[in-house]
Amino acid sequence: QVQLVESGGGLVQPGGSLRLSCAASGSIATIYDMSWYRQVPGKERELVAAITTSLGRTNYADSVQGRFTISRDNAGNTVYLEMNSLKPEDTAVYYCYAREYSMEWNHYWGQGTQVPVSS
Repeated sequence: QVQLVESGGGLVQPGGSLRLSCAASGSIATIYDMSWYRQVPGKERELVAAITTSLGRTNYADSVQGRFTISRDNAGNTVYLEMNSLKPEDTAVYYCYAREYSMEWNHYWGQGTQVPVSS
């Protein structure tokens, strides 16, 4: 089992910056990768950024490329999403996600954190 706890959300003005954190606990040694997704009402949850825990390989949605950066701490149990040049269309609930392998793939979600981008 893996538990994910997000923090760092909140109201930010357009053009501003925010950093989200996701702390993982439990079976963290077998986590393969961690990601940030976001969702707005009426739309499907979409991948924002992902990072593998072992090699730190990253990938980003086109809409955030160059503005957002995903990173992890050395222990590999906390993942960050640095968001710069925020736009109103970045407004969403942001969710942390972890994929873990132990005999089979297991999928875990955090509780979500609100990020309203508004003046």
